[in-house]
Amino acid sequence: MDEFYRALCKAAGEGQVKRREPMALHTTFRTGGPAAFFAVVQTEDELRKTVRVCREHQVPWYMLGNGSNLLVGSSGFPGVMIQLGGEFKQWEITQEEENGHVLFKAGAGLLLSKIGRAALEEGLTGFEFAAGIPGTLGGAAVMNAGAYGGEMKDILVSVRIMTQDGEIRELPAGELALSYRHSCIPEKGYIVLSAVMELKKGNQEEIRAQMEDLAFRRKDKQPLEYPSAGSTFKRPEGFFAGKLIEDAGLKGFSVGGAQVSEKHAGFVINREQAAPEEIRELIEAVRNRVFGTSGVWLEPEVKLLGFETPAFGESADTDLKKE
Repeated sequence: MDEFYRALCKAAGEGQVKRREPMALHTTFRTGGPAAFFAVVQTEDELRKTVRVCREHQVPWYMLGNGSNLLVGSSGFPGVMIQLGGEFKQWEITQEEENGHVLFKAGAGLLLSKIGRAALEEGLTGFEFAAGIPGTLGGAAVMNAGAYGGEMKDILVSVRIMTQDGEIRELPAGELALSYRHSCIPEKGYIVLSAVMELKKGNQEEIRAQMEDLAFRRKDKQPLEYPSAGSTFKRPEGFFAGKLIEDAGLKGFSVGGAQVSEKHAGFVINREQAAPEEIRELIEAVRNRVFGTSGVWLEPEVKLLGFETPAFGESADTDLKKE
């Protein structure tokens, strides 16, 4: 691995690679074992070289955003976590049209909260729904993130991507197969580099008021005081995940330090130094209990890395304990 480490450092840049980096520091669940390697790339060329080195040495790699929908097992990730810095955290207004529409380009590594602040400062409306989502623009494009009636597909114009072979393409939003919490980006193995969004000139005070209102509603309804991955489950068609979980009697139930939030049943939280395996066990148990009471399989939004089985199943025999 020393040869690989030297090659990785050369590709990603001097001082940009760490060994055995705890993923508890890089996921919003605030738990998880170490990544064998953690590389922060500053440019498209560094990213291309880093991915190439991983492929040549047959070392697994994963593109990490803000870690807001990721659960890493206690054993960690045996490959390279790649995070975007430098030019991937820049933004610019590329075009202003006479009808008040504005094309806003931002790098995939930029936090949605920072884009929201930038849009507010520029007096641009249309991004308010996303400003409180704890993720990066790249992750938001990949999963067509949404909240409070808005989705990325409502504002996305195009996405700049890199293929597995290092080819760079500009794809119009219409080619991304955007639907509820879905795009074709992960299926095709694309890496998001940046995105162009269409926003509109608006009243700065009205934009500020809407953002503050949404922030208040989040704080009032969601357990933001505890580490979590946000809404744990996708919304099943015709239902609300939180309501199904609450109707199943699971509000407040726990496995070890992991708990179904008493404030909002749609959130699984790390209440007290939960191990990743406890969080996963609780999610599995919730799915099975809800299926038993409603016949609905809840689909987690959370992705798993570093577990023996890399995906959630549809059966688990778990005793839940009430705190």
